[in-house]
Amino acid sequence: MPSYSEIMKLTGYKTKSAVSYALDKLIALGVVAKDEGGKLIPKGIGQFGGQIKMLGLVEAGFPSAAEEELSDTMSFDDYLIEKKESTYILRVKGDSMIEAGINDGDMVIVERGAPHKNGDIVIAEVDGEWTIKFFRKEGGKIFLSPANKKYQPIYPKEELKISAVVKAVVRKY
Repeated sequence: MPSYSEIMKLTGYKTKSAVSYALDKLIALGVVAKDEGGKLIPKGIGQFGGQIKMLGLVEAGFPSAAEEELSDTMSFDDYLIEKKESTYILRVKGDSMIEAGINDGDMVIVERGAPHKNGDIVIAEVDGEWTIKFFRKEGGKIFLSPANKKYQPIYPKEELKISAVVKAVVRKY
């Protein structure tokens, strides 16, 4: 979050007390909060819009009788993001991961620096180029594997760096 001085520049306020007054209103509304050190942190309205009603289950197999019942509320931020400081979103371009359910135009939520293991979907820099693929380790060889039969696995010629691990896929219909 920006500092009071940065907020002054962004908003055109002339004093820090004016910024403080505006921030007090945002704190009262639950939009921002202050951490133990007094720094501003986002709150309430998350990346995905705060709390959403959770109405129950829907059968994906045979249809069954169901009643709409408010069972809880949930925040997609809390559900999808474990470490906010190292999480970001990327838009996917291409079709090399379609058999893993990741299509062109989808967004992936990734965690930078997360530990990766064989079979994880990762964001990797291979020989200076960036891609999203399965991380594979077989017989002492490390490579990246697509989820589309049209593409071949990628074996690094010089260098392979894993930047992030995919945690979720977001698709808007």
